Amino acid sequence: MDLSVVDLSPVPDDGTATDAYANTVEAARRAERLGYSRFWVAEHHGMADRLAGTTPEVLLGHLAAETDSIRLGSGAVLLNHYSPFKVAEQFGALDALAPGRIDAGLGRANGSPAADRALETSRRVENPDEDHAEKIEAVVNHLYDDYPDEHPYADLELPRSAEDPPVPWVLGSSPSSAAIAGELGLRYCFAAFIRPQFAERAFEEYRDHFRPSRLAGSAEEPEGMVAVNAVSADTDGRAARLRAVAEASFERLKRGEAGTTPSVEEAIDELGGVPEPTPATLDADEWPRAVSGSPETLADVLDQLADRVGVDEVMIQHVVADHDDALRSHKLLAEGVGLTPR
Repeated sequence: MDLSVVDLSPVPDDGTATDAYANTVEAARRAERLGYSRFWVAEHHGMADRLAGTTPEVLLGHLAAETDSIRLGSGAVLLNHYSPFKVAEQFGALDALAPGRIDAGLGRANGSPAADRALETSRRVENPDEDHAEKIEAVVNHLYDDYPDEHPYADLELPRSAEDPPVPWVLGSSPSSAAIAGELGLRYCFAAFIRPQFAERAFEEYRDHFRPSRLAGSAEEPEGMVAVNAVSADTDGRAARLRAVAEASFERLKRGEAGTTPSVEEAIDELGGVPEPTPATLDADEWPRAVSGSPETLADVLDQLADRVGVDEVMIQHVVADHDDALRSHKLLAEGVGLTPR
């Protein structure tokens, strides 16, 4: 199994975005050394006091200078806010900074009404799936300079390296995003930490709708990845204590407190106790929102989840209060899965 990381750049208690970005850089460097395949950064708006990951295209430019070989990408850039040409220009520039190792993760999401207004984004689109598919296709055509000669955009140029262009991925948390990825013949990553109940159905939709595409940069056959909230520690019990933070954060989210991260002690208090450790063998219909365990337990759990959706790569997302605990979790998980250090 291959492992990758998506990082949200959480702002530490009593810290700033500067501290959050420094932690993200350190996490990327360590992930590269540990043998992780990709390091992606996220885009969230209107909560920068808690999540500093607002502009993946800016942060990725810095990460390009701080790493050497790991693939870098967006998890995801939110296309409903932007012009496809501008997004393509940004990823062309990133490719020039990190030749041949950029992933263009393309998604969509609405934030708060105020954030959407500030971004000049309409929350009412007549055919949202059609609009999203058209925007994805336009980004890919720009990235690969693949407009026909008679097209009005045929003469537009992007900054680029002499290596392979950025690889497009469709990201989502619903069967509809999976169908779009399949119809366009692109790679697909499903965010199981958002809607785990749709994971298996989404990949079924992806494969049912997949057809080889004329789009440059498309996949010859279905190629997917599943993103899972997962944290590791020396023992299953200690890992369950760390997972309490993710569980409590989700309960806060349901109350409208998005992006907040309690300490381990606060999380356990809010939950009324330490969560039960994730079992080494999940029931056939069980897909937890967050999983935890020792390196051995968690490697087995991730294998089970990856097998259910037929993928060979898992992207790790976690909500961990302490940065050192987060780094140690990545290290233990790499050892449990058997990644080859660089």
